[in-house]
Amino acid sequence: MQLEIRPDPAEVGRARRWARSRLAGSGIGADEPLAEILVLLVSELVTNAVVHTGRPAVLRLSLPGTDAEGATVRLEVADRSARAPVPRCVDDEATGGRGLALVDGLADRWGWSAEGAGKRIWCELDRCSRVPGGASACGGLAYEAV
Repeated sequence: MQLEIRPDPAEVGRARRWARSRLAGSGIGADEPLAEILVLLVSELVTNAVVHTGRPAVLRLSLPGTDAEGATVRLEVADRSARAPVPRCVDDEATGGRGLALVDGLADRWGWSAEGAGKRIWCELDRCSRVPGGASACGGLAYEAV
C-alpha cells in the first residue's frame, strides 16, 4: 500500500494518520510499541523527504497479515532527489537534525538506494517475538515481561 506525499509540511501529519489507519487490519495493535515506533519512523522519513527535497514523494508500507507473529514491517519513502541522506551531528540546542539518528536507533535495519532520478530510503521493524529470558523484542527494542 502506498500514499502520495505532496511537498508540504502538512503532509507529515496526514502520513502519520494514514499509517495508523493501515495498522488496524494488520494485526498490530495501536497499543503495541511497534505501532508507535512505526508512526514515529513514518514521521521522520516523510519529514526528511518534504523538508530536504521540496519535491513530491511516495510512502509505502508493507505490513504482515493478522496471523504473522514474527513478521517484518517495511517502510519506504521514495523521493525525486538524488541527494544522499546524510546523518548529521547536532548539538543539544538544535531543533532538528536527529531524524536519521532516530531511524538508526529504532529500526532493526535501514538503508537507501538510488532509484531513477531519485532515491528510496527504507527501514524494517521486526514484529514482536519472544526471546530467551521472557523478554519480547519489538521493533529494535527489548521489553521485559512483567
